[in-house]
Amino acid sequence: MDRHPEPLPPDDAAAPPAGDARAVAPEQLNILVVDDESNIRKVLVASVEAEGHRAAAVGTAADAVQECRRRSYDLAFVDLQLGSEKGLDLIPTLLADSPWLKVVVITAYASIETAVESIRRGATDYLAKPFTPAQVSVLTERVATLRALEQRVAGLQEALGETGPEADLNSASPVMQRAVTLARQVAPTDATVLIRGETGTGKGVLARAIHAWSRRAGKPFAVVSCPSLSAELLESELFGHMRGAFTGAVRDNPGRIAASERGTLFLDEIGDLPLKVQPKLLRFVQDLEYERVGDQATRKADVRVIAATNADLDEAVKAGRFRQDLLYRLNVVQIDLPPLRQRPEDTVALAGRLLAHFRRKHGRGPIGFTPGAAEALRAYEWPGNVRELRNVVERAAILCPDEHVDASHLLLKPGAAAPVSIGDAVPLDRVEELHIRAVLAATKSLDEAASVLGIDSVTLWRRRKRYGI
Repeated sequence: MDRHPEPLPPDDAAAPPAGDARAVAPEQLNILVVDDESNIRKVLVASVEAEGHRAAAVGTAADAVQECRRRSYDLAFVDLQLGSEKGLDLIPTLLADSPWLKVVVITAYASIETAVESIRRGATDYLAKPFTPAQVSVLTERVATLRALEQRVAGLQEALGETGPEADLNSASPVMQRAVTLARQVAPTDATVLIRGETGTGKGVLARAIHAWSRRAGKPFAVVSCPSLSAELLESELFGHMRGAFTGAVRDNPGRIAASERGTLFLDEIGDLPLKVQPKLLRFVQDLEYERVGDQATRKADVRVIAATNADLDEAVKAGRFRQDLLYRLNVVQIDLPPLRQRPEDTVALAGRLLAHFRRKHGRGPIGFTPGAAEALRAYEWPGNVRELRNVVERAAILCPDEHVDASHLLLKPGAAAPVSIGDAVPLDRVEELHIRAVLAATKSLDEAASVLGIDSVTLWRRRKRYGI
């Protein structure tokens, strides 16, 4: 009886190239064979490897659980009878750790009752012994197609409602063109990427584009917003947790890393990552190994990491808020996104695409901008960048009663966005106004803006009234 599985071979250089992620086709699977008969293990492993899949085999339920916790699998063949243990009892345990896993029960004692009970326990299919390589091939192909569909749907759900004209990376700006060119160069590799830029410049859009241009395009793209959770919840969100690991952990959570297996993990605003979580993330980025909260089992993952920040991480390192070794690991390739004020040649064209988008979305609205409006768009400094432009254009598309948006419909306060830096000889109120405007443009609601500013909603209302926002 084998106590240790044969390790899966590493990904080779012949991985499928990046292509159209919309295509859904059978693909390579990670397969685990759980059977107490050595010959069955050998036959099944040889059969699936001949089809181009990667396989490992174990002979006991305990080894199967340990192996699934060490590495992510797509499909498991589980024998109905594992010595003195029942394979049916193993199914819920495997699925608790890996909800995406497809389990196929194999048995020499096939019956309607055991088939029904297998499906009730969570199995995907049922295979009677003796079986042929052709039967195994048909079954694995079916599971491969199902997994590809599930991952495609997950990616579409993640992106639903987020894609808009601002996701169009075509630009007349040389600075932006250089950033996009660098992104295309690094996309086919597995190198870790650090995207830097002000809030609202489109860091998340570029991260999605890198994923779409990579060989991982058909796999999940998972997003973790580092400022949005406490250190404890963020650790659980990233690495997962076991039931009972902390108060409120009523069920196992695989975590975002496991959910993005063979895909891309996007860490948004990494500069706000709590110091407590940074050592664990460093280990994962370095070795692709981690443990769930409340579990001692070390797991491995095949995940590409992209991080983004609007903070000065070098200053954060000096201030002791960010680990220097983690910065080195994340900053393999750095891409700097320019603020919108540095690419004025793109502003009117992007605003036009946004206007057409909102006209379709709302079923009404103006068809273009007057020369005065176009000039106002170019002259404005856009402290909230593309995100602020989107909000301004959508508001104009809804409220403008004419066929063309005039400068008055944009509701841009004259001089409100003149560039100001900390330390400039300007009144304190001026700095506060610009900061509030930038935060409002970068957040989705007044409550979120108030939370970012560290004030209550009533105080924010008074500040908006004072500054005519």
